Amino acid sequence: MTSLKSKLKEDLTDAIRARDELRSATLRLTLSAITKEEVSGTSARELSDDEVQQVIAKEAKKRREAAEAFTQGGRAEQAEREKAEGLLLDAYLPAQLSDEELGAIVEQAVGEAKAAGAEGPRAMGAVMKIVSPKVAGRAEGGRVAALVKRSLAG
Repeated sequence: MTSLKSKLKEDLTDAIRARDELRSATLRLTLSAITKEEVSGTSARELSDDEVQQVIAKEAKKRREAAEAFTQGGRAEQAEREKAEGLLLDAYLPAQLSDEELGAIVEQAVGEAKAAGAEGPRAMGAVMKIVSPKVAGRAEGGRVAALVKRSLAG
C-alpha cells in the first residue's frame, strides 16, 4: 500500500475515533474514489502515490465546483460544507504554485516553444506539453491554460 493511501486510512481511523463526521465522511469518499480507480480498467492494480494524489486533486476540484454551484443556487450551508471538505483534501496535496511561480514557468515554456518554431495561439498545445509535467499536481489545468493563452496572445 502506498504511503499516501495508508496515511488517508490512518487519518480516517483517527477521525472516526474522534467522531469528526465531516473529516470521516470526506476521507471515506476519497478512499472510495481511490479504490474505484484501482479496480477500473482491465485489471485491478495498486495506485502509486502520484496517482493517489491525482485522485485526491480530482476530488478536491469536485468539492470546489460543488461549493460554487451551491453558492449560486443560494444554498450557503451546503456550499460551506463543500468548501470545508475541499480544504480538508487540500492538506493532502502539494502546495499550489503562486501566480508568479506559475507565470515564470509558463514564460519559460513559451520561450522554448518559440525557439522550436511554434508561434501565436497555435502554439498552445506545444506550450502545454512543456508546462504540464512541470506543474503536475501543483496547479489546476484550467488556471495553467488561461495563463498560457494570455501569454501567447500578448
